[in-house]
Amino acid sequence: MVVNDNDTVLRVKNIYKDFHLPHEQSKSLKSILLHLFTSKNKEVDLQHALSNVSFEVKKGEFFGILGRNGSGKSTLLKLLAEIYQPTKGSVEHTGKLVPFIELGVGFNPELTGRENVYLNGALLGFSEKEVDEKYEDIVKFAELEDFMDQKLKNYSSGMQVRLAFSVATRAEADILLVDEVLAVGDADFQRKCYDFFRSLKKNNKTVIFVSHDMSAVREFCDRAILIEASKLVSEGAADKIATEYSRLFLDVDDVTNGGEAQTNERWGDRRISFTKVKIKGSKNLTDSSASVRFSAEFKANKDVDSIVTGSSIMNSAGEEICGTNTEHQRIKIEKLQKGQTVTMHWEYPNIFPDGEYQINVSLHGSNSEQMADWWEGAARFRVRREEKAPFIVQPNIKLSVEREN
Repeated sequence: MVVNDNDTVLRVKNIYKDFHLPHEQSKSLKSILLHLFTSKNKEVDLQHALSNVSFEVKKGEFFGILGRNGSGKSTLLKLLAEIYQPTKGSVEHTGKLVPFIELGVGFNPELTGRENVYLNGALLGFSEKEVDEKYEDIVKFAELEDFMDQKLKNYSSGMQVRLAFSVATRAEADILLVDEVLAVGDADFQRKCYDFFRSLKKNNKTVIFVSHDMSAVREFCDRAILIEASKLVSEGAADKIATEYSRLFLDVDDVTNGGEAQTNERWGDRRISFTKVKIKGSKNLTDSSASVRFSAEFKANKDVDSIVTGSSIMNSAGEEICGTNTEHQRIKIEKLQKGQTVTMHWEYPNIFPDGEYQINVSLHGSNSEQMADWWEGAARFRVRREEKAPFIVQPNIKLSVEREN
């Protein structure tokens, strides 16, 4: 179906998706035949995978779909890709839609890599001539130049997914549906995947993105929705929804350090927790060449294998301007024993315009595990500048003029 609104390219309206799950399993021809005549008495469970979900996606948006395993997000993605049909409601979209779901479906293990490129290209609607033109780029992107004449069954699972991803990236699409494909391959190939998605964002492509990686959601997505127990429970800015998703993993009975209450500004299970965050030097910066320097001390309240700690700086409008963490900086913090204290020293260049700023800090396990301590507004500072600029950042820019006589 086609959406009428020029600005809206996909509309999901009051969709429901139910699955009928029988209690009895038919394992023989005899039992199948018997069940044909007793089907009215068979016990069947009705699973509500999605219940009354509605949202719209605008042209050029990078739109996130978040949710825990079993929440219904993958079912929703398959409804958008028309793999499933809704029990009730409707899904409408404008233009060509290409799913990056279950990459490699349609590959034949008995064919070579080269033959599978042409097979998969045909499934995506390419002519043989179009695949000829794209073939070298596909192979180069997948980094499989030496393996294309081998049978696919001799490929590792990672090599197969890389090849499938590389073919899929060549599809000309108005809307792309992406399900966790940033996790494929080694670090170099993942970096290539990230670059591909940055190019999509730069070229104003519409992307619907399902992921458990909140750093990727925050980097790429403009807006997002949160699915929980088959229902849409929240919709809004990607950073806000990513935070709400992380909070789902907090148990009601989580014990906080020293009985400290969970608040909107600070939350986590406190297996490791910040003890203090302190600005070094003046909290009022007037020199553009000076740095924003602060320390963050945290303590292990349990033995932990590894920790990722991060920080970001947010302006008074609630925009996170910049940030990083130990994982991005390739700094490892491992094997902390209960009671052990670590102090991190952070230094950001003063690229900030005149205004008030706050520092946010976070602690979580490796591989984006459950949040241990998120502290929003752990410290604050003020930047004072004589020159005003209507930009998010204001680095110390040098300017000179050279005139000919």
